[in-house]
Amino acid sequence: MSRRSATPCIHATMRPMSRILIVENEDSPRQALKDLLERQSYRVATAASLDAAQALAPQTFDLVVCDLRLVGEDGTQMLALSAPTPVLVMTDHASLRKAVVALKEGAVDCIAKPADDDDVLATVSRVLSRPAPKETAASSGVPRGMIGECVAMQRVYERIRKTAPADVTVLVQGESGTGKELVARALHRQSRRTKAPLICVNCAAIPETLIESELFGHEKGAFTGANSARTGLVEAADGGTLFLDEIGELPLDAQARLLRVLQEGEIRRIGSVETRYVDVRLIAATHRDLHSLSRSGEFRLDLYYRLNVMQIELPPLRERDDDILSIAQVLLERACTRHARPGLRLSRAARRDILGYAWPGNVRELENALERGVILAEGHLIHPDDLGLPLERRQDPVAASPEPSDAEEEDALGDDLSLEDYFQHFVLEHQAQMSETELAQKLGISRKCLWERRQRLGIPRKKNARRLA
Repeated sequence: MSRRSATPCIHATMRPMSRILIVENEDSPRQALKDLLERQSYRVATAASLDAAQALAPQTFDLVVCDLRLVGEDGTQMLALSAPTPVLVMTDHASLRKAVVALKEGAVDCIAKPADDDDVLATVSRVLSRPAPKETAASSGVPRGMIGECVAMQRVYERIRKTAPADVTVLVQGESGTGKELVARALHRQSRRTKAPLICVNCAAIPETLIESELFGHEKGAFTGANSARTGLVEAADGGTLFLDEIGELPLDAQARLLRVLQEGEIRRIGSVETRYVDVRLIAATHRDLHSLSRSGEFRLDLYYRLNVMQIELPPLRERDDDILSIAQVLLERACTRHARPGLRLSRAARRDILGYAWPGNVRELENALERGVILAEGHLIHPDDLGLPLERRQDPVAASPEPSDAEEEDALGDDLSLEDYFQHFVLEHQAQMSETELAQKLGISRKCLWERRQRLGIPRKKNARRLA
């Protein structure tokens, strides 16, 4: 951290008691930034890793400042962990591409390291002075993390908007890989419980012998191996939301206990005679037909009725033709970032196969195919062979169109890249070496136009004095 500016700083006067969480794994910069913010009357907590940050409940802070270059971790994960709290990312020149991805995924701003103290304080003050974004129909926004504009997804967004504030139990149904957990997170963010914990549990991933202990807790000595008392996940979600994925896999004994929670708000740890009371909103998800399971005795009918207060049905990917390429593009950019292969594009033949394939594994299968394509691709294009899709796919009129050569594809790459994306990439990558005049000349615009685009896109200007180390 640089020495303090000689000019008195009043950036924090607008919200002097705002709570800020700093996520930075290097001790010296973390402490320097903490000292800087505390001198401006902010209340500051720090964390050296994503796990440490999550333990502090980042969604309860007013702002999270996160370094993208965390050792062994992807700093962009902080966006999902902190929602709906705004995240201000910090990055050095080596990870500017990751900063662009973070801004696209919802980061409110970016500070380039090393940074000037006054720039840091001005950016923090500006972010904190903004009204908190709300995921409602008034904002006309798609819930964070979800992609798609087709009619079926618009119905999903509308149901989320209406259901989230109602604080009722919700049953999310859809095939595996359609994004049921994303719906649960959107419901929680838009609910009155947004500042409280969201606990996510995959019932199919926990052995049947342990599921009751995991959900409801146990006392010391309740069974062999219970060397200490343990709080269950239902109790941990008290005041917040409990998301039970694949609830159709829950054993009947655990279903009876869960029904008691929904009816009376009561839990009893295994081995205990003490009844505890919890206030939990339940969101359940399944790819199975619970009503059919209840008729065969595999699922309690009374629990099904308790769960099915509100239902949200997610469409499979094969019914979202209008969205498939948009989803593929977002997932491709993420995969390129993870594997440090920027600039990869889908060939026309690959896009044709993506549109024609039936996607039984839905978005999860699409994500895996694109990751495989990023790893195997040579040059700048991902071809059908790189994706590794089975030969059996739906017939599509597009399939009859002739496949262009690689040279023709390379010439067409610029058509797919938006001007704003290109502007962001170019400025973030070259501003450390070029003056504003040189940047404007290279982009073929005036300095005034360059400044206006910076303001509109929220791209910070690189400075050379009094830097944040």
